[in-house]
Amino acid sequence: MSEKTAILPDAAIDDEMIARMKQKVGVQLRIDHSVNNEEATRIAVTRFAGGIGDINRLWTDHEYAATTKYGGPVAPPSFVIGCFSGLQFGWPGLGSFHCATQMDILRPIYWGDKVTVTCRYDGFTGPQPSTFAGQMVTDQFTNEYTNQNGEKIAEVRWQVMNYERTKAISTSSLRATPEIPHPWTIDEVERVEAQVLSEKPRGAAPLFWEDVEIGEEITSLTKGPIGLTDEVAFIAGGGTPIPRLKAHAASLADYQAHPAWTYRDPETCASEPIYAVHYNKSAARGMGVTYQYDVGFQRQCWQLQLLTHWMGDDGWIKSVSAQYRGFVYLGDVVTLGGEVVGKAVDPDGEHILELRTFAKNQHGIDVMPGTAKVALPSRSSAQNPVSRRRR
Repeated sequence: MSEKTAILPDAAIDDEMIARMKQKVGVQLRIDHSVNNEEATRIAVTRFAGGIGDINRLWTDHEYAATTKYGGPVAPPSFVIGCFSGLQFGWPGLGSFHCATQMDILRPIYWGDKVTVTCRYDGFTGPQPSTFAGQMVTDQFTNEYTNQNGEKIAEVRWQVMNYERTKAISTSSLRATPEIPHPWTIDEVERVEAQVLSEKPRGAAPLFWEDVEIGEEITSLTKGPIGLTDEVAFIAGGGTPIPRLKAHAASLADYQAHPAWTYRDPETCASEPIYAVHYNKSAARGMGVTYQYDVGFQRQCWQLQLLTHWMGDDGWIKSVSAQYRGFVYLGDVVTLGGEVVGKAVDPDGEHILELRTFAKNQHGIDVMPGTAKVALPSRSSAQNPVSRRRR
């Protein structure tokens, strides 16, 4: 019996579709989510940290956080991702992948803050031929985040690749080479899990700018083997920039109002959201992908966690960028790391390190090459990177 494939909406890129999308350039997209009181923020932050697998006490332990330069509990820098939801926008009938992000981080988010986000559609490039699936276009978006004081917290610029999905299904994309999911032995998995448990955040011990050299490697962070629950936890923790997942009548009412949000699973006959590609095999195959795979913003959270683990509580991530290459399938193990490639005092008077980061799977393939700019405390300066930004 041949494997069933999810039935998803389908379309090809044509002049009419391009003309419709050009009319949307510059549009401010509606966002339906914010967190606006201390108790709600506390719950949201702790759930988000758990959903991305971040064990740093700075995000979840009020008493510990009060002893740091922040003076109280704050959110991980990736938390802005969890403040951006309720968005459904794109090219009807095309497959899509989040393919890159650039992020500037300006201020911390404290428990009790209200975060407001705007999202602007900046336009697209293409269409152009794709080696993956027929033609493709790449969308550009800009998100801006502000707190209740009108202060800008962060800016995120992100890109989405859209492609002719049925042409992906007809190519070699469904050929599982190498074997997917990866055939781990129990001994191999136990070694990976021991490595995961050994990786701790630096915490309160300052990492001084003077003590880091160009060419130095940063400490590693390991994720995996990626399981179904890891994807569900990311969704439940609020990490997904989509309308919140619902069940039964609540979901069916949404799907009736927005038919493009859903498809019918060929195995269970249940209505499922398109987003199920990250945990439902039929959905992933309907998108032209071999197996369930991770979320682009989820991978971005891993890069930021790598940096906060390494730099400790007194460092500040000023900016990051990352490209999402290929897929991280369920069952994969990803090792994140990086190297210091530059060292300077920037125009703001901060002691800066420039880094090149990577995220390599078990085959040694870099699935997320990236860069970062980090401010560290200096023995020659009385001003700490966190102190100058704390409220």
